[in-house]
Amino acid sequence: MTQLRAVVTGASSGIGAATVRAFRGAGWEVVAVARREERLRALADETGASVLVADVTDQADVDALRDRVRELGPIHALVNNAGGAKGLDSVEASDPEDWRWMFEVNVLGTKRVIAALLPLLREGAIERGVADIVNLTSIAGHVAYVGGGGYNAAKFAEHALTAVLRLELNGEPIRVIEVAPGMVKTDEFALVRFGGDRARADAVYDGVPEPLVAEDIAEIIVDAATKPRHVDLDLIVVKPVAQSAPHLVAKGPLTVRSAGRA
Repeated sequence: MTQLRAVVTGASSGIGAATVRAFRGAGWEVVAVARREERLRALADETGASVLVADVTDQADVDALRDRVRELGPIHALVNNAGGAKGLDSVEASDPEDWRWMFEVNVLGTKRVIAALLPLLREGAIERGVADIVNLTSIAGHVAYVGGGGYNAAKFAEHALTAVLRLELNGEPIRVIEVAPGMVKTDEFALVRFGGDRARADAVYDGVPEPLVAEDIAEIIVDAATKPRHVDLDLIVVKPVAQSAPHLVAKGPLTVRSAGRA
């Protein structure tokens, strides 16, 4: 039986770390990739995953990732999770450097890793009959919202990249899967967005009944990658029940309206 292997970027925390745990729990070998070595080492000790310190916005690091993974053998799934947001300012007021960072990590980082690892995914597809590329985008890549600015733009671009890649790989046994989460409460996403302002980051989730957590998304990723090889989940949009759209989130307990109430 083929030993399945996945590569997960942005693996040092949040959805990335949860995805590493989920794949390991399903019996896969995992190469966990992120910039923070100390966190990766702790994850390796916990899960038995292989780890590699790399910044997906640095081509030399991505080349080193490719070379290291090639030594391990074919891969059967690539999860492009590295990404993030900075700021909630308007298009007019926002800092172009924040936009540049968001495009580098969400769009160009995803492109770099895919281009580097596609040959190894093709080898994995030959072994297994199918291989998977899973791109973590966001509902922000499908619906614009006030304050989204550069994050909307970057995630719309990553969504388009994913759609084009699916067309380019038509005829190959490689599934291109987009997972677009809504509100996910993790330790760091909002904290990074607000420049380390913990109070402002925590306020995002105040009063929201049961936002998603990283493990919810990780379970969906592993499920998509373990479907029968003829089943392709092109796009998975997942939100907490309290969230109808990026800009519309219920606060307080969810309650059933009385009949006829608008």
